[in-house]
Amino acid sequence: MSKRSISREGLYDPAYEHDACGIGFLCNIDGRRSHELVENGLKVLVNLTHRGACGCDPETGDGCGVLIQMPHRLFVAEAKALGFALPERDGYAVGMVFLPQDATQRRRCEEIIEMAIADEGQQLLGWRDVPCDSSALGWLARENEPVIRQVFLARADTLEVEAFERKCLVIRKVVENRVRRAFPVFTDEFYIASLSARTLVYKGLMLPEAMDRYFADLKNPLLESAIALVHQRYSTNTLPSWPLAQPFRFLCHNGEINTLRGNLNMLDSREKVFHSPLFGDDIGKLAPVAAKGGSDSM
Repeated sequence: MSKRSISREGLYDPAYEHDACGIGFLCNIDGRRSHELVENGLKVLVNLTHRGACGCDPETGDGCGVLIQMPHRLFVAEAKALGFALPERDGYAVGMVFLPQDATQRRRCEEIIEMAIADEGQQLLGWRDVPCDSSALGWLARENEPVIRQVFLARADTLEVEAFERKCLVIRKVVENRVRRAFPVFTDEFYIASLSARTLVYKGLMLPEAMDRYFADLKNPLLESAIALVHQRYSTNTLPSWPLAQPFRFLCHNGEINTLRGNLNMLDSREKVFHSPLFGDDIGKLAPVAAKGGSDSM
């Protein structure tokens, strides 16, 4: 049997063939939200499985995920069942939070989040346990699986939507810094995958075909979006972990940034002179901008 060589054809050139993560994006250009679009996004993700990698546990992989718009209809129903009411769309934000398995540490992290929300003048609405099925994971992913919860916070009447989105960033950075101080031996057990009034990230250390088996929300017809950004990770310069699965909060990325160290040093040297008419005095709360131990994309 002879192996057929792959030659240049049309726009394809084998010289540009590289090993890298798989990425995909779907959107409804009319802005119409539907569950079908999310389902199709997950199909794209499954078709990108070959772009990922596996190690000693073939069911764990390097991680994958999907970024969608806020599923307002789903959360209205869930909040009502939990005993609190949600404002209109854009009037609240949701944080997707990875928490420690240890109950004492977990509660301390939740207290830090609740305190930061209050300190920044916003209103805590409630918490929701994200329905997850651990049997969909490989044994390696289960060993360090976080407890995943969603925190809901209402926008203060004094803030416009854009300002609220910036305030969510400030809250996240304040929380991250306080958690690091509370737990000097910082691990991957705490991570805020997203905190926004607009978007939500479902991701983890699993294979694409396990996404909607692990996250029951992804099968719920009430979960609707007009966009779906998906990512299948091929880890190169960092080991796989739950926080390093993508998409991140604004993007997904399928290559390496080879000037990473130089970029980080340049960023660190400029943090003390950051200023912004939009963030005002809050600008100092955003440091460090780049988390230690993150991947190049993060």
